[in-house]
Formats: sequence, structure tokens, C-alpha cells
Amino acid sequence: MSVKPVIALVGRPNVGKSTLFNRLTASRDAIVADYAGLTRDRHYGNGRVGRREYIVIDTGGFEPDAGEGSIYREMAKQTRQAVAESDVVIFVVDARAGLSAQDHEIAQYLRRLGKPCVLVANKAEGMTQGLQLVEFFELGLGEVLPVSGAHGQGVRSMLEQALEAIPGLPPEDEEEPEVDTQVIRLAVAGRPNVGKSTLINAWLGEERLVAFDMPGTTRDAITVPFERQGQKYELVDTAGIRKKGKVFEAIEKFSVVKTLQAIENAHVVLLLLDATQGVTDQDAHIAGYILESGRAVVLAINKWDAVDAYQREQIERQVENRLSFLKFASLHLISAARRQGLGPVWKSIAQAHASAMRKMPTPQLTRLLQEAVAFQAPQRSGMFRPKMRYAHQGGMNPPVIVIHGNSLEHVPDVYKRFLEGRFRKAFDLVGTPLRIEFKTSANPYKDD
Repeated sequence: MSVKPVIALVGRPNVGKSTLFNRLTASRDAIVADYAGLTRDRHYGNGRVGRREYIVIDTGGFEPDAGEGSIYREMAKQTRQAVAESDVVIFVVDARAGLSAQDHEIAQYLRRLGKPCVLVANKAEGMTQGLQLVEFFELGLGEVLPVSGAHGQGVRSMLEQALEAIPGLPPEDEEEPEVDTQVIRLAVAGRPNVGKSTLINAWLGEERLVAFDMPGTTRDAITVPFERQGQKYELVDTAGIRKKGKVFEAIEKFSVVKTLQAIENAHVVLLLLDATQGVTDQDAHIAGYILESGRAVVLAINKWDAVDAYQREQIERQVENRLSFLKFASLHLISAARRQGLGPVWKSIAQAHASAMRKMPTPQLTRLLQEAVAFQAPQRSGMFRPKMRYAHQGGMNPPVIVIHGNSLEHVPDVYKRFLEGRFRKAFDLVGTPLRIEFKTSANPYKDD
């Protein structure tokens, strides 16, 4: 499974980076408003053009010489981190406001880095090509691409040019290399300092860990071969593995991109939470990305020994409320430092992987579908009553069930959840998302 290329959107405040981000990710995930400096943190999203998938990082306005204590100083720091994590930078300027001193400073910074860069003049809708954009050539970054994030003009060309600028990126039609299906890739994900490295140390033992230690970069996940009870694993530590007596700065820093890529390339993700901190927004964002990626998942609350009964009750309630979309996942209460509660985690990892790779025969799926409809048929929607005829498996990791019939576009979400519950119970699917797709048959009499 190839690693997704990473694109960073960089520019001074209020040039329309968040609007472009939403266009590139086909979402409304980044806040958009006509107010300078609204996006203070790095914001991540998935996108696709053709068969090529990528990760986009939206950043706050970049002011390289922001003073001490200024919020813009922190935003500049976030932007530098985003640039470090990226494969290519899209430098966004404002076609209507024209060239500014800040644009010159940012261009100088990007030229010094030598990273692939595409210069984009946003808000160029309705402008005649050429003359108004000539001044941006002063930045010394080559061609200026006129785009409109608000209207979508020129965005695809911009994206294709950015991807072409990444050295060594394989063609999108290149076949994926074969992988060993007997090895389970397990990613340990979570916020900084929740105990990811401590947990992996507890599993491996310090001597074994040092033997596999290697420096990493923001693009690399640190992978450690491991075998337990005859099952081979590849453990992926998104925190970076420490070597005794030496710390590699690049892998010490928390990299969101590294976490996202590790999740994408895993079979199972162990999402580690911190009992002393509760369930934070960052935990919920990582959990949402795991679900979006379709990965099997196991939840573990670390440092359980460090909290009292009241705190335990609070975090259990937070998991139930804030991570309710992962209610199919097993939950474990552990102490990595004391090596308590770790055995049952492995059983859940194996169960989640088996569920994600479960084969579901068409006759059995169709029979279960018919039994579900006989028990409770979907409601009529106006003139239409959905009719479900048969079901088959459309994929694994995550399992996909494709249901065929008529007027299935009118099936409500509540009925979809009803079907999911019955399929999960019948096939003992624990720890994996389950996707149900509806395919409506064409009406042969439609054009008569």
C-alpha cells in the first residue's frame, strides 16, 4: 500500500487557503470566514483526483518575522511544521490584493528550503489572464497559476501540477506491490505522551527495541517486526522509537501526517487514550480518521492505575459519548508502565483483524437480508417502497456488503443501521467498520 503524497497550503492570512482546502478535500472541514488569522492550527484532510489520493494540510497565515508572544508566531511555527511534513507546497497569494512584503518573505523562506513549490494566485475569478499577475513573477518561484477556490476554476490543474512536482512519485496506474497477508500491520496511534512508546517497549522488551531502532523522518513510520504466539506482526510506532542515550529530533516531534499514513497502511489500529487527560478533541479527530479510513480498531485507556474512581467514571462516560461512532470496537483498561491488562488487548487485535478480513458468502448474506426484511421491511417513501433482492460481499478491510434491488436510494439511515446490526451479529464482526452499499437496478420501462 503506497504512502499518500502530502500537500501543504501556505500563504499570508486571508488569501483563501481554507476555501482551497475545502475544495481539494470536497468538504467543509476547515472554517472559512473573511477574518484574518482564523486558522491558527494545522488542519488535515483527504482528497482524490482521478485514482490518486493525497493528504492536504491547511495552515494559518504565515508571518515569518512574527514577534515573541504573538499568536502569529505560533501560526508561523505551525506552518513551518506543515511544510516539513509535506512533499510539495502550494504557495497561495491574493490576485486581487496584489503582491505584499509578506509574500516576498514567504517566497524567500520557501526558496531557501528548496522543496517543490507551486505558486497560485487565488481569487482570480473574472480577471483577464496575464497582466494583473505579472507582479507575482518577482517572487522568483516560476509560473503563476490563476485559480478561484470559491468557484473551483483552475483547481484541478493546480493540483495536477503540484503532484507532478513531487520527485519519485510513482504513476497513479502503477500496480501496488504484493504484501504478505500473513503479517498483521498494527499501528499504535494517539496523542503525544499517552504512552505509545512505553506500550511498545512493554511488548518488545528494551533490548529487542534497540536492535530495530533507526532514525526516521516526518514521512517515515517506524516499523518493528514482532512475533507473538506464532503470529507475525509489524508494529508501527507513530511516536518514533527512542534509542538509548540518543534522541532523533525528527522522530521525537509529533507528526500528524505520520499518524495518518500509519493508520492508512495498517490492518488494525490500537488507539491509545490517557486516563489522566480524558477524551480530547485530538483523540476524537484521530478516531474519526480511523473510521473514515475503514481500519479495524481497538481502544485502550492507558494509565488506568493513576486515576481514582471518579476519574474512571468520567473517562468511561466520555468514551461512550465522544467516541460513540466506534462502539463496535473493544475497550481495554491498561497500564503500559506496569504491564497490566495487556494480554486481553492481543485477543481483541486478533479478533478485529479476523473480522476485517471475514469472508461472507453470497447465499448466506442474501438469506440474512431476506430474514431482516421479513422481520421489518423498510418504510415506504412517498410513492416508493424500497425492495431488496439480494446481497453480496464487495470488499474486505473493511468488509463491504452490496445490496441490490429497486428504489434503494430511499432507504433511511435508521434502517441501514438495523441491517448493519443483524449482519454484525451473524458474522461476529467486532472491531471493524462495516460498510453497506445500495445498488438500485435500472428500470427497463423508464423511457417507454
